Amino acid sequence: MGGAALAQDADKKPAKKPAKKRAPRRRKSDPKTREISVIVPVFDEAGTLEELVQRVAEALSERDHEIVLVDDGSTDGSTDLIRKLAAENDRVKGVIFRGNFGKAAALTAGFDNSTGRLIVTMDADLQESPEEIPDLLRGLAEGADIVSGWRHRRNDPWHKRWPSRLYNRVTARLTKVHIHDHNCGFKAYRREVWEEISIYGELHRYIPALAAWRRFSVRECKITHRPRRYGSSKYGVLRLFKGFLDLLTVLLLTRFLSRPLHFFGVVGSATASVGFAICAYLTALKLFWGEELSGRPLLLFGVLSIVVGIQLVSIGLLGEMLGHLHRERPEYSVKDVVGG
Repeated sequence: MGGAALAQDADKKPAKKPAKKRAPRRRKSDPKTREISVIVPVFDEAGTLEELVQRVAEALSERDHEIVLVDDGSTDGSTDLIRKLAAENDRVKGVIFRGNFGKAAALTAGFDNSTGRLIVTMDADLQESPEEIPDLLRGLAEGADIVSGWRHRRNDPWHKRWPSRLYNRVTARLTKVHIHDHNCGFKAYRREVWEEISIYGELHRYIPALAAWRRFSVRECKITHRPRRYGSSKYGVLRLFKGFLDLLTVLLLTRFLSRPLHFFGVVGSATASVGFAICAYLTALKLFWGEELSGRPLLLFGVLSIVVGIQLVSIGLLGEMLGHLHRERPEYSVKDVVGG
């Protein structure tokens, strides 16, 4: 009897554990929660850090705040200076990277190691004035979820201003987020914005567009842009080209993330239709007028268009299936839940 019971127990398969859903990104636990966190990515900005910390502290002297300095692989002594500032001031927190990972990674690390209900991001070069942080925060108090700085009079050479102006106009038109300065790093956010979006690579330029897709409200605030006094710009000529490639990524992530077939299917169908029309025209020439087709480049173009169109439609179908299998993140954003 006992042996039979053991055999039955052995035959029973262990119950499958329910698959664990990936938890949303959360900040590290901290016993002290602040009202405001100012996150500053730092890459070779030793000349400005002490003044930056002092001016931010003065601008927010009447509000509970912290300053999170994220060292993104500096080699000019910024790392040691951040350690010194953090040791001397309990409102300063330093996050030290092992190397250079880029601004998006620095902003994400700053958020993960911050505790503020409101988040302010700014560059370390002091071209934006810390004294204008309260102006950005005022926009949040008036109901906005993101307030983006607008450098309406930029102190940069023309070869930076004019490409940037073109870039901002194209970005505003395609993303439907109509602000003048998408690339300004001086912004204020509610914490829930950062809890719902994820940035990588160089997508930090498009945080307003990614947030607007989740139906967060975005507004802008005019700020003063000052000449650079220390260090040098970290961006080269390829920045504009990379920006437009990232814009394509943002459009796919916002408009077509849950419906990739709507993008690839439309482009593929249009391409294949052109190919079919060309091939039909050439077929009519062959059947009714007896013309030779072997020496016509148009024939190769028509066949190529059909093949490419079918491939694009297939990519869209595969994207739909993969999205259905791996969909974890909800396609909505909850502002509040009331009642019992």
